[in-house]
Amino acid sequence: MNEWRFLNRGQGWTASVIPFLMLAWISIFASHQVNAEETVSGNVAGFLLGPEDLLEISVWNEEKLQREVMVRPDGKISFPLVGDIQAEGRTPEQLRYEIASWLKKYIPDPVVTVLVKKIESYKIYVLGQINKPGEYTVGGYLDVMQALAMAGGLNAFAAEDDIRILRRQEGTEKVIPFDYSRVKKGRDLAQNIVLQRGDVVVVP
Repeated sequence: MNEWRFLNRGQGWTASVIPFLMLAWISIFASHQVNAEETVSGNVAGFLLGPEDLLEISVWNEEKLQREVMVRPDGKISFPLVGDIQAEGRTPEQLRYEIASWLKKYIPDPVVTVLVKKIESYKIYVLGQINKPGEYTVGGYLDVMQALAMAGGLNAFAAEDDIRILRRQEGTEKVIPFDYSRVKKGRDLAQNIVLQRGDVVVVP
């Protein structure tokens, strides 16, 4: 009889603990989901603006402060009450913060929105023994293999193991080798780098 009572008490303890453990597991899972979403959002927000990008800037409840602007070749934009402001090399969020900081002189707690309506600054060039050489404007990040595919692929005369990516950094030209013959076989995949705006892919 005593043994039966002990078992009943054990079953009652298990029944009370299991729901608690399930709630704890759900909470941990939910927190991981939020962190993943924050990471994705951070990646999107990391896009850097460049010349010819088209932006829509608006200030809540201020009709005269809503307009489309294009980033000029000098990397700047013009906006009422702010004047000329640097946009190139900044994220949309950084630009939004800068505009809001200037507007605080005239508007209390301005709510500023910066939207990228059209990406025109992300241009890459694919030249040489390629089926469709030329300049390509892309709306998002792409790697070397994707760029070669966009340009129609290599022709029969291409030197697959001697491709070069030309990149200008801080006023100097950098040459990055790329061996298509190895990457297409799944080898040395680290070579398949993400291209930056202005990169030139040369296929000899």
